[in-house]
Amino acid sequence: MSLKLPAVGNSQILSVGSYRPKRLVPNSEIVDRIDSSDEWIQQRTGIQSRRFAGPDETIITMAQAACESALKRANLTIAEIDTLILATITYPFQAPSAATDLINVLGNPKAAAFDISAACAGFCYGVAMASDLVRTGSAKNVLVVGVEKISDFTDPDDRATAFIFGDGAGAVIIGRSDEARIGPVVWGSDADSRDAILLNPAYTEFRNSPDKGVSEIGWPNISQQGQAVYRWAVFTVSKVGIKALEAAGVRPDELGAFIPHQANMRIIESMAKEIKIPANVVIADDIRVNGNTSAASIPLAMDVLLEKHPHLHGTLALLIGYGAGLVFAAQVVQLPPKP
Repeated sequence: MSLKLPAVGNSQILSVGSYRPKRLVPNSEIVDRIDSSDEWIQQRTGIQSRRFAGPDETIITMAQAACESALKRANLTIAEIDTLILATITYPFQAPSAATDLINVLGNPKAAAFDISAACAGFCYGVAMASDLVRTGSAKNVLVVGVEKISDFTDPDDRATAFIFGDGAGAVIIGRSDEARIGPVVWGSDADSRDAILLNPAYTEFRNSPDKGVSEIGWPNISQQGQAVYRWAVFTVSKVGIKALEAAGVRPDELGAFIPHQANMRIIESMAKEIKIPANVVIADDIRVNGNTSAASIPLAMDVLLEKHPHLHGTLALLIGYGAGLVFAAQVVQLPPKP
């Protein structure tokens, strides 16, 4: 006997919201400690500044603000959200999850809620799962939030990473649609290169030394092999973007925007060239003022892009997330309508 299941439907992004910490940190605050310069940082990454959360700005408070903004723009209440997916790598507790903390604070403690750990690809992973939950009828409205407080996990004396990362939160609501407005996800991993980005460099030693205790690892700080990650992103992940366009049946010249993970402006520009993004397509460059915010970077960039370019509401955008793992995910989406 077969199951009597509802027909597969469609999904869409109903709204986007974001939260940026109060403290703006220009390169000038960082360069002396790492023996660098504003010019060098901008040439290598495009970053001019980033935002660091203060003691009163936590993973939960930042995510709450982003979610409340998205709810208001979608004209929905938290009671109408039946699922919350939270992407982060900087919530400092293994369990209970950040998602259950957040959904409780938002006021709907009975909703399904869970965390995902896919680093800078976490938001795109969340969008893919939320879309499928809505399409199959398992959920009606899903909050997907990417949030990071990476300043807590960055060594201010590390010349390779101290200037890269920032804090913030971004959220979207994914709900039902009469037409297909979120394309198939193209995702995967290159796990054989997973040590190219680590939240704690001592982890490798710990993993290879069973006699060591967890207490010997020390406080985690981010470390990465910059050149290896750069080459992987440009030459491997770019192909994922091309496959996502093909899966959605969309040509690059049909896009309104290209919103990749905000890791490095040189990577973004090289990706656009590899994918053959036309000059008239608006390319997100939030990396310049907000740094790399990992799982929060794509929704943060999406929100500011729509503020600067209101005509992009309702147009198609290619999203690409990639990061530690090494993991990646990409999909074509229709950007939310004007709130």
